[in-house]
Amino acid sequence: MKTAKRKITFIGAGSTVFAKNLLGDILSFPELADSAICLFDIDQERLRTSESVARRIAQTLAAPAAIEATTDRETAFDGASYAINMIQVGGYRPCTVTDFEIPKRFGLRQTIGDTLGIGGIMRALRTAPVLIGMCKDMERLCPDVVHLNYVNPMAMNCWALSRATRIRTIGLCHSVPHTAHELATDLGIPVEEINYLVAGINHVAFYLKFERDGVDLYPQIRRVIAEGRVPETNRVRYDIFSRLGYFVTESSEHFSEYVPWYIKHDRPHLIEKFNIPLDEYPRRCESQIAKWNELRKRLESETGSLAIERSVEYGSSIIHSLETGVPRVVYGNVKNDLLIDNLPSDCCVEVPCLVDKNGIQPMRVGRLPLQLAALIQTNVNVQALTVEAVVTGKREHIYHAAMLDPHTGAELELDQIWELVDALIEAHGDWIPR
Repeated sequence: MKTAKRKITFIGAGSTVFAKNLLGDILSFPELADSAICLFDIDQERLRTSESVARRIAQTLAAPAAIEATTDRETAFDGASYAINMIQVGGYRPCTVTDFEIPKRFGLRQTIGDTLGIGGIMRALRTAPVLIGMCKDMERLCPDVVHLNYVNPMAMNCWALSRATRIRTIGLCHSVPHTAHELATDLGIPVEEINYLVAGINHVAFYLKFERDGVDLYPQIRRVIAEGRVPETNRVRYDIFSRLGYFVTESSEHFSEYVPWYIKHDRPHLIEKFNIPLDEYPRRCESQIAKWNELRKRLESETGSLAIERSVEYGSSIIHSLETGVPRVVYGNVKNDLLIDNLPSDCCVEVPCLVDKNGIQPMRVGRLPLQLAALIQTNVNVQALTVEAVVTGKREHIYHAAMLDPHTGAELELDQIWELVDALIEAHGDWIPR
């Protein structure tokens, strides 16, 4: 076996389960099995667990990978060919709790709070500067690195990076393949038989084409509604589909907080009608924390082979195609460089990308249907102002972003919005740069 040709750095490798899935994907490719894997995290305990899991994955796959774990950023970035980013700045406590509890005092409720809305804005303000700092280090230590970003809020983070750094970044999310699987299940069709085309922005992209053997499947999706077969967890997306004519890529619990129509404190019947899980992300976090110690003990005490199953994440496929030239199409979040005509040219869009030896090549989509572009623009407005606040340091743009957020603006008066922003900035303290 040849010596390692590439160094793949996992940033935030203490996200053990996610790192496990991606690492299993990568080392399952024979051409990538000899990679130098560097696991980087600031949490020593979680890093030890991830290192143990990584070595067992390599053992299970008989992969001659060189595995290293470090808490030193310079060591992690030095000479990296690929950097896979999965950090969460501020963690569940204190920052995510703050993002939910303070808005709740103002009567503003959220479900996930990691992409748009007041939670997404605050998450970007504390996350994008850290990512920019990392990419500045990459410019010095590994200027040719391919930066695969999984960190939310995806669009705002990638947009800020495109303005502030020279590092090649593509944002990756699993919402496109996951939704395709969900729709295939609803229709009773193997997902492998479905061809689709998606475009928009992360979490608010739409299936412009959803076909089987060249036949449009949208009539069958409409039949799901007519026959009363809409899954309880997907009522919001099917409702939006019935009104806009295209199916959106992100889940109902996410999408409900990107628009002004579903979560209203004075219309509680909507929460029940559309089965909207308020405070869903904190519940998930509490559950994951409760399971973490049990998971850590099990992973560290078990020996021998691990069960490894390929995930739908794009990261390993991108690395494999760049290394081998095997062409693939993935969905990536990139700068709108003549890709979607009726969205701003500098925003971050989610489009199909061809990946081969020539690199990551985003595909031109053209114009979106007018109603889709109009809806997406309401989210882009918030993203643009938040990115402006990150890049320029001007606090006033945080207020502007919150004012123009569809859900926040539908629930709160302007004075309340400004008070809420002040309260959140004060509560976050040094997590947000002054």
